[in-house]
Amino acid sequence: MAKEEGLINKVLVANRGEIAIRIMRACKELGIATAAVYSEADKPALFVRYADEAHLLGPPPARESYLCMDKIVDIAIKIHADGVHPGYGFLAENEKFSELCHKNGIEFIGPTGQAIHDLGDKVESKKTMKARNVPVVPGTPEGIAEVKEAIDVAESIGYPVILKASAGGGGIGMKVVWKSEDLPAAIETTQRVALSTFGNPKILLEKYLVDPKHIEFQVIADKKGHTVHVNERECSVQRRHQKCIEETPSCAMTEELREKMGKAATTAAKAVKYTNAGTVEFMFSKGNFYFLEVNTRLQVEHPITEMITGIDLAKEQLRIASGKDLTFGQEDVKGRGWAMECRICAEDAMNNFMPAPGKIVKYAEPGGPGVRVDSGVYQGFTIPPYYDSLMAKLVVWAKNRAECISRMERALWEFQISGVKTNIPFHEVVLSNPNFIKGDYTTSFIEKEKILPTVQEYVKNRKGPSNAAKIAAITAAMEAVMAAASQNQTK
Repeated sequence: MAKEEGLINKVLVANRGEIAIRIMRACKELGIATAAVYSEADKPALFVRYADEAHLLGPPPARESYLCMDKIVDIAIKIHADGVHPGYGFLAENEKFSELCHKNGIEFIGPTGQAIHDLGDKVESKKTMKARNVPVVPGTPEGIAEVKEAIDVAESIGYPVILKASAGGGGIGMKVVWKSEDLPAAIETTQRVALSTFGNPKILLEKYLVDPKHIEFQVIADKKGHTVHVNERECSVQRRHQKCIEETPSCAMTEELREKMGKAATTAAKAVKYTNAGTVEFMFSKGNFYFLEVNTRLQVEHPITEMITGIDLAKEQLRIASGKDLTFGQEDVKGRGWAMECRICAEDAMNNFMPAPGKIVKYAEPGGPGVRVDSGVYQGFTIPPYYDSLMAKLVVWAKNRAECISRMERALWEFQISGVKTNIPFHEVVLSNPNFIKGDYTTSFIEKEKILPTVQEYVKNRKGPSNAAKIAAITAAMEAVMAAASQNQTK
């Protein structure tokens, strides 16, 4: 493929699974060579086969492979890669990794180490946003210094409150406290988790918003300071503070609210001279929105933004890292139709979403109008137990939300996976829930609507062959027709 002028020549993708393939696809369309790095457990993985070249990092545990900054940079230098894309997770929001790349003359395809640092600490980022009139949730402005202070603050803002690690994310260590007598023990527990997980015991106390919506804004900025938002995504269907289903636009959004939240999002990015793609996350409650945090990377759910805007965010990342201007301005961002993403994971929704690694015996992706699957697996692949359980992202687009839900239901029906347990039944139950259909849902949706018990009943009472069995029968029939046609052609 012809290479676009002035771009990076070779990108090492410092990640695995579907996001590694997503980045490599963008590179291929731009004529950029790709290199994969992989652990011993991922040697047969699809992303390793897809890359132009692949290099072994080390044993399966991430700390001995995907988290080895020096080893990754050494490989990049050895193979003359002039760019490193971190994907999401692992080293994507590691300021030291960003700085190490730049120190060795390699473009880190993401924000600067300084921006990651400024936004990575929830206490400091909250102070930065407050100084620029971005609404923030009431709480401890400097983090918790002592238990008595935390008790005083909690009393002043009112219970419930939430404790969270200042230096972390992903819902790890978060704890909701409903009454004052439980606060001291909760602080001790959260500090211990913060120290062991993130190496920093500092924690934040904030007012816990009961039944809020989780709405985020995609932002992107080039090296000349041009900063735009690419509309919102609703991410309120969550388990253990981690997203399961995302959609855009949000049912709560109005043009006036979008303008206000979008302006707050770009203000947040400009406050730290942000470059490349990132996501500003807000909590929305009773008509008000509050800054939550900035994810300094490309999000798992970025495809739904691409589906409604037609903007290839991964390509924009690569162009920005190469020193090019954004290819669009704020006035060019137009949302068309509705898009939704279901994260397809190897996990048992009937057993509190426990990971369910193993060998995929049968795998067939859905297709048809408006359907996109970003996948990192294939039939016969064994999902290793060392990493996230995400197998694929099922994304659909339609002209309105009702059609989008129907299309997603059809695509889930077609998705055939056997050999490992998946969360497809969970998604099917959510999509049929009356309050979800109305768009009337919040971050407490799974608990409030008793989704997991409903999933158990749904699976137990399902009559007739499973969806996978139906699709297997259809597939077998089609294969038989094709085989017969092939024999006729050879006669």
